[in-house]
Amino acid sequence: MTLEKHRVRQNFNRSASLYADRAVVAREVGRRLLEHFEFLKIQPTRILDLGAGTGFAGDELHRLFPQATLISLDLSDALLRANPWQPPPWWRPFAPPDTRFAVCASAEQIPLQNASVGLVWSNLMLPWCAHDAVLREVYRVLEPDGLFMFSTLGPDTLKELRLAFAAQGEGPARVLDFADMHDVGDALVHAGFANPVMDREDLQVTYPDIASLVRDLRHTGGSNALAGRPRGLTGRMRWRAVTTVYEQLREGGVLPATFEIVYGHAWKPAPRKTPDGRPIIEVRPA
Repeated sequence: MTLEKHRVRQNFNRSASLYADRAVVAREVGRRLLEHFEFLKIQPTRILDLGAGTGFAGDELHRLFPQATLISLDLSDALLRANPWQPPPWWRPFAPPDTRFAVCASAEQIPLQNASVGLVWSNLMLPWCAHDAVLREVYRVLEPDGLFMFSTLGPDTLKELRLAFAAQGEGPARVLDFADMHDVGDALVHAGFANPVMDREDLQVTYPDIASLVRDLRHTGGSNALAGRPRGLTGRMRWRAVTTVYEQLREGGVLPATFEIVYGHAWKPAPRKTPDGRPIIEVRPA
């Protein structure tokens, strides 16, 4: 799967003014992901919020780790400008020093030094990136014994919409394919991470009609950015056929939309060798 990065940025920039109000799934998943810290004892001095969007997780991360510097990184400059904690431009010269910064960049090329952050947090960003490139970069910027905690979308996401398009002979070019939980876990190990822990659940959101679902996807940057996908809107007759198939799923006056949520975390192990290849032997006092 190849994504057009300029189109991903364009989609999210276009949705920036409505994203905070429409991103119900992202907010809920972020809230559930934050609960995982209850079982993990870490005290990072620097945190990277990878794919921060409008930064609605930033306040909670700042509350959990008040002494840590928080770096919010996103490909969309418009989403970062909509970040509510940022002071207005006229106030910045007078504002007290903050420990929160915004960086507009790609997660596939993180502009941070090697081993510079203790925690990388990422909520529903991986679907819009090349997984292998992101994992290499996350591994690079993490300190030894640093933690990568993330959520992403699994293959059952929007299965109802995919089924409706498939009935008309249209495949994944209309609805993105998402990586299986086990494939993501394997990719973590391949990138060098240790002790990956994976989990999944299905969230179901209901809509009054298919048009409302598509509108929400567009308003949260979820438009398809696949390279080589069909250009232009689906024809009126075909869209009517897609709607007819989807309507067969109506129950209780609403249409379901499934989001398969994959949660994961993994650690960057401490190096076993020095840069010149000599083994590191840990000596503990008796």
